[in-house]
Amino acid sequence: MMNIKTTRWDSAEHLKTDEDIQLYLEACMEEAGDDPSFIVHALGVIARARNMSQLARDTGLTREGLYKALSPDGNPTFLTVAKVAKALGLQITVQTVAR
Repeated sequence: MMNIKTTRWDSAEHLKTDEDIQLYLEACMEEAGDDPSFIVHALGVIARARNMSQLARDTGLTREGLYKALSPDGNPTFLTVAKVAKALGLQITVQTVAR
């Protein structure tokens, strides 16, 4: 029997450019369906890719608070999500969908 060594996948390690981040977030939005925690998790991954310490300075929130809010168990306010998105250079938009 052959032993297989695995390593934990971390999407943040693969988000190098603005285009990478945009494509990742678009895929997450599509995958999320009605699960807002999926989007919050995606923002957390992007935040780790960009530099959580700098994000904390840019948002006025603590690093620990950001990690907690953007964790799988986090439940951030919309204000926190909006601050994080803006600090990451992202814009939250709403559009109508065909019915």
